[in-house]
Amino acid sequence: MSNLQFLAGNEDDTDYLGRAIAQLLQAGDVVTLNGELGAGKTRLVRGIVASLSDDDQLVNSPTFVLIQQYAAAMPIYHMDAYRLTDEDEFLSLGAEELLQGDGVCLIEWADRISGVLPSDHVRIDIVSIRENARQFQVSGFGSRSNQIVNQLRLLLTADA
Repeated sequence: MSNLQFLAGNEDDTDYLGRAIAQLLQAGDVVTLNGELGAGKTRLVRGIVASLSDDDQLVNSPTFVLIQQYAAAMPIYHMDAYRLTDEDEFLSLGAEELLQGDGVCLIEWADRISGVLPSDHVRIDIVSIRENARQFQVSGFGSRSNQIVNQLRLLLTADA
């Protein structure tokens, strides 16, 4: 399992991390995001979507709609498991097809549905340090996801 830590001192740093991650994503990749309310999960998704999309698309937390789809070079599925009661409810939304589909899946509150996630996925845990500062722990589970984490480490080191 590959891991890396990233300290975002402000929201611009979070956007930067999102753009760096986006450079590495391919159809079929799954990225899970975990952290408290207000930790920056949706902010990170905004950076990813902005990098993969030609348009300035409005990216909001899908807490109430559960799944948002964004048009990009490949479909981006932004999901939220916060309000779900169990993994079966997540699957009943058609999530299994999306997880195995032609796009990138970004799942907030993924720890609530961990039993149905693909074995190969990138997990991002976010901890608030102060008002806009965040600590990101990025972990790869599986060969493809480990490759993403290792490439992300190289990208971030090259830019430092």
